[in-house]
Amino acid sequence: MKRALLVVLFAVAACKSAPKPKPQPAEPVSNIPDPAVKAPEPVPARPFAATTPLQLVKLPTQRPVVSIRLAFRAGSVDDPVGKEGLTALTLRLLLEGGTKSYSSSQLLDALYPLAGDLDGSVDKELTVLSGRVHKDKLDAFLKIFSEVLLEPRFDEKELDRLKTQALNVIKNRLRSENDEALGKVVLDSLLYDGHPYRHFVGGTVAGLTAITMDDVKAHVKNVFTQDRLIIGLAGPVDAKLEKAIVAACKKLPEKGAAAVVLPAAPGPHGQALVVKKETASTAVSFGLTYPLRRGDPDYFAVALGLSYLGEHRQSHGVLFNELREKRGLNYGDYAYAEHFEQEGWSSISRVSIPRSTQEMSIWIRPVEPQNAMFATRGAVFFLKQLLAEAPPAEKFDSSRGFLIGYTRIWEQTDQRKLGFMIDDLLYGTPGFLDAYRAALAKLTPAEVQAALAKNVKPEDLNFVFVTKDGEGFAKALQQRMPSPISYPSPKPAAVTDQDRVLSEVPLPIPSSQVKMIDASEVMAK
Repeated sequence: MKRALLVVLFAVAACKSAPKPKPQPAEPVSNIPDPAVKAPEPVPARPFAATTPLQLVKLPTQRPVVSIRLAFRAGSVDDPVGKEGLTALTLRLLLEGGTKSYSSSQLLDALYPLAGDLDGSVDKELTVLSGRVHKDKLDAFLKIFSEVLLEPRFDEKELDRLKTQALNVIKNRLRSENDEALGKVVLDSLLYDGHPYRHFVGGTVAGLTAITMDDVKAHVKNVFTQDRLIIGLAGPVDAKLEKAIVAACKKLPEKGAAAVVLPAAPGPHGQALVVKKETASTAVSFGLTYPLRRGDPDYFAVALGLSYLGEHRQSHGVLFNELREKRGLNYGDYAYAEHFEQEGWSSISRVSIPRSTQEMSIWIRPVEPQNAMFATRGAVFFLKQLLAEAPPAEKFDSSRGFLIGYTRIWEQTDQRKLGFMIDDLLYGTPGFLDAYRAALAKLTPAEVQAALAKNVKPEDLNFVFVTKDGEGFAKALQQRMPSPISYPSPKPAAVTDQDRVLSEVPLPIPSSQVKMIDASEVMAK
């Protein structure tokens, strides 16, 4: 108090004896320096291996269930500009819109007594139409499956219904209900700005609104063609089944539109996008694009290292233990070596999402808004720690053992096995999962640390924050002030001592690179 009083008196005396200075604009005070703005470094796309028209992949088994997987080398990258979402909407119309013989409701009624499963999915570069049925019901199922593929009804009412559903996914579920998905979609748009990967696979509001039935009919002929098709068969596969499937697929157009030649990903660094949304928590997604992908020498080591940092919905990861268990900050803390899409309600990734350009990413959610900056700094700190220091041997062995066993779950069904076989064909990685397990058994902590340090650069990270106080959060990022944390109950000294370090971890975001948008703007066009 005495010192403060002396300071005030000195300041008053100085004002009396010196000319009054001109007012200066207030500047943020921070002990964290603002990093320099780096120019983007584009990441070239690496085309998939060539395939032949109607190339066949087979997995004969003794199980009595037949699995069919038609994988077309087409995806959201084939959506015309201004018609974003056309590939996904076209597939849904094939699957749900009825056929020449069946209306939409009749199609469901016909599949029910067969216990037949008819499904599909679209990603950036691959579209899958899949079927599954007991061999005793195969003939009846193949009739329906062939009609879905070759004789869609093209019902205008069904198209309107499915367009409305697709628009609701963006306007309601994505923007309003699912902060995690919203953060992922916005991170994609940030990492791939100006690139065919940029838009949400499900489309944009403007794109979906503009799609007509004529667009759908033309798209079927352009991308669902023989030259783009890989046929996967599993179960009691015999010559009769092969002949029937190949014969049906030969009725598709031989060729359609030329395949999209993907440009390099823009490779931004240090970008931050704050998404303002009415939500009780904050979701954080950050990552970078890089040249690494399956088949590269460092891939297995980087994948193991990021699994050690935070495997999806698993409790052994560093981030899970440091942020959730020790500090109670949030629910999910996950890290990924390649693009991840959760399969349904499971904890594993979908198959059939191969990409010519890959990204690594980290998700943190949901976090109380006052702790979001601290949690982000903590995640960056523990990532940097892993890049600088080899994991402790005991924890490393535990994580490696888990992952070796976990890969067995990834191939539990014939459909997933076919998916991996088709992905292996495109990536040029035959026997990928067996090679993964063999590599995991031999990797050392030092090799993992070295591969991570070589391929993952913290200064290249880009960040998305979904939060209620968008303006306040953007300002906090720009001011680069420390973010101390408090707890409702006491924490061990080791935790609070480390917290003081975490609260001042620099984020690699130049103040000029912080931008804010409203959630209502996401995937508007």
